[in-house]
Amino acid sequence: IYALGGAGELRALDAADGRQIWRTNILQDASASNRQWGMAGSPLIVDGNVVVTPGGSGGRSVIAYDAATGRRAWSALDDRASYSSPMLVRLGGERQILLFTGERLLGLTSDGARVLWEYPWVTSPDVNASQPIVIGGNRVFVSTGYGKGAAVIELTGDGNGFAVREVWRNIRMKNQFTSSVLHEGFIYGLDESILACVDAATGDLKWKGGRYGYGQVMLGGGHLIVLTEGGDMALVRATPERHVELTRFPVFDARTWNHPAIAGGILLVRNLAEMAAFDLRVR
Repeated sequence: IYALGGAGELRALDAADGRQIWRTNILQDASASNRQWGMAGSPLIVDGNVVVTPGGSGGRSVIAYDAATGRRAWSALDDRASYSSPMLVRLGGERQILLFTGERLLGLTSDGARVLWEYPWVTSPDVNASQPIVIGGNRVFVSTGYGKGAAVIELTGDGNGFAVREVWRNIRMKNQFTSSVLHEGFIYGLDESILACVDAATGDLKWKGGRYGYGQVMLGGGHLIVLTEGGDMALVRATPERHVELTRFPVFDARTWNHPAIAGGILLVRNLAEMAAFDLRVR
């Protein structure tokens, strides 16, 4: 298990007994200062390396550590860190690491050697927290809050890299620190604190409804699982026709900003004080 804490502690643990195999502090290693809300990007395993984004200067914005030993394998870029996690994707037929840094969206070769393309994206409070969404083989959706909005870009092969074309851009979807989901050609997410649906091809708003605060959204079985900022759980149909909330019930009675997870049909949710599990398996 590879886990990264908010203060920059990266640890490799034995999944069987929790024994520590190796550790390092990525902020100290990169001579980087922590962000206001801490390190929030999850580690990414690529080609036997653990890729993290401490946001250091001097080519230490992104660092890859050998997964077995913890030794530094490579480092790259000078971008400020964001709160988004690196992703391994295939765009335009090329395998690459998709990064949403504090100043741009970009594609990096899996060995960290070269930037394949970039798309500038800066917010006034310097916060890029959502996960980009790959659409088809060569399009990417990106969104942030604070009035910035959302966009879909398209990549076209251009020599050793890619040319970037902006397909659409508007303020119909503003993911502050949540992430949207894609289902059957439509994007669902929290536009600031209100659930919304936009057409992935055009950016047109299909509907907006339901106040969930700054919560989190997951997709499961053609439905949206929404964990609200206030600690409620809601189930909403993933349909572009209209906002249909099927059920809603309280889980926690305090602010909840953590993203839920599903494993083996079990929905896991938590906040700073409590954790709960729900059995979603069909019996």
